[in-house]
Amino acid sequence: MPISNANFRFLNELSLHKNREWFAEHKHEYEVFHEEVKNLAKDVEVLMNEHDLLAGGRVYRIYRDVRFSKDKTPFKDYWAGSFRRSTALLRGGYYYEIAPGRSFVAGGFFGPNPSDLLHIRKQISQEPEPLWEVLNQREFKQYFGDLKGDAVKTSPKGFSIDDPAIMLIRQKQFVIEHYFTDEEVLSPDFPETINSAFRAMRPFLDYMSEILTTDLNGESMV
Repeated sequence: MPISNANFRFLNELSLHKNREWFAEHKHEYEVFHEEVKNLAKDVEVLMNEHDLLAGGRVYRIYRDVRFSKDKTPFKDYWAGSFRRSTALLRGGYYYEIAPGRSFVAGGFFGPNPSDLLHIRKQISQEPEPLWEVLNQREFKQYFGDLKGDAVKTSPKGFSIDDPAIMLIRQKQFVIEHYFTDEEVLSPDFPETINSAFRAMRPFLDYMSEILTTDLNGESMV
């Protein structure tokens, strides 16, 4: 079952009535549309397991955790979920959001811990060409454009501002994104469309996995 027009109407209404009273009155609709998203996730996971090894997926709750947020709105106005790659050799993750006018997939490394980030930077500084090659591939450019994510403004501690790879070394996150039209999301072929975008991420995720699982001499650390 594809994502329905009624699902998008529900999200539009939710964006206008982000309160518990309205949501309680429309709880049955939420459950129906949440099931649509869970079915989509199942279909995508089946397709992805044909070309990657997954450890499972999640469809996130629409309820927001407001404990540490200034925004106390109790609900999100979008659906979201993710898939994890399996085994220590396959790093990185897949993420998606679905909402009228702003549906997208993203992948990569959203919050590498300090030791992983330092290791990534050292590997890139030592040999940036393979990553540049991946980022400049035609299919990568068509789907994702440029690398996204937070970056430091100058150079990280221990790295020279004159390093030829400084534009990559500055990154604190290594994220790629691809947006979909509403027509694509509402199409019966949307699971295949998402899968194609995730498959296009594979060269990037695979090379970053190689960086994170080998030392500076190219020897496995796993």
